[in-house]
Amino acid sequence: MKKILKSIIFIQYSFTCSLRDIKPENILLDEEGHAHITDFNIAATLHGKKLASSLSGTKPYIAPEVYLCSLGECAGYSYPVDWWSLGVTLYEVMSRCRPYDIHSGTTPREVRSMLMNSTASTAIPPKCSEQLSLLFQRLLCINPDERITTVKKLKSIPCISRYNFGMILEKQIRPPFTPPKDRLNCDPTFELEEMIVEPNPLHRKPRRLAKQRSLRTSMTIEDTEVSRQLQHFKCYNREKELERREMERKEHDWEQELIKAMNASTIPAIVPAMVTDRDGGGELLTVPIMTTERRRSSCKLNISPVSIQTRLLSAQTDNGS
Repeated sequence: MKKILKSIIFIQYSFTCSLRDIKPENILLDEEGHAHITDFNIAATLHGKKLASSLSGTKPYIAPEVYLCSLGECAGYSYPVDWWSLGVTLYEVMSRCRPYDIHSGTTPREVRSMLMNSTASTAIPPKCSEQLSLLFQRLLCINPDERITTVKKLKSIPCISRYNFGMILEKQIRPPFTPPKDRLNCDPTFELEEMIVEPNPLHRKPRRLAKQRSLRTSMTIEDTEVSRQLQHFKCYNREKELERREMERKEHDWEQELIKAMNASTIPAIVPAMVTDRDGGGELLTVPIMTTERRRSSCKLNISPVSIQTRLLSAQTDNGS
């Protein structure tokens, strides 16, 4: 936390910048345990006496003057909003809950009513020492003019004044905690939205992880079933289907052509007929008569399998060209 205090002062005085989104999710530890502030997406640069006026940040950590500005009750806000967010973060780390029951769906008017009607002038974690209580009184102060905003004000707090800020900034003081290097030190399935809407986010982690494990198991079963079904699934290939239909059409045409050729190979049948002698001689004369009936000749149309294969190959070559 001392590192974060020094970082805020360094950013404000070096870059005249208000972060506007300080919260536990945006404070990361390096491999040696030193804290770093991340996520400057909504940071605002404030030159001189310039004020910011937009409703920006994560609602549970937004300072009261930001809500009042959105309601048109103040002209704007400046650097003190970051110190309020830091106070909420410190409160959450110590007590595992936030000082005010503010969620993503809470309106600015509800927040104003909640802060103004609070029984305590300043939110202080339970079982907090007297020196730390003084720090919370200077961080979670509703009036931004009475809030800590400078190194001089920060060093006036007894529990902070004994630290060497220069050594902290130069990483010369060994942190009390060093992240282990033999395993992952974060939850890869962490969802920021869930942490915003939960009043006690640190209490929800075991339940959230159990739910995620259950979801992963069910998804694995579903993936196995889908893979099994896909093994028997035949993909539709439009080009192959068109080729198949074209081949069937040509085979049908060849069959009709063959039938016509066989029908054309028939000859008329000659049937002998007996004709009586008209003169009464009694002798019969045999005269061949052409009948209307037709019969197939003994000659056959010779079509070999080789010729059929040749025609099929030529048709495939035509389709490929």
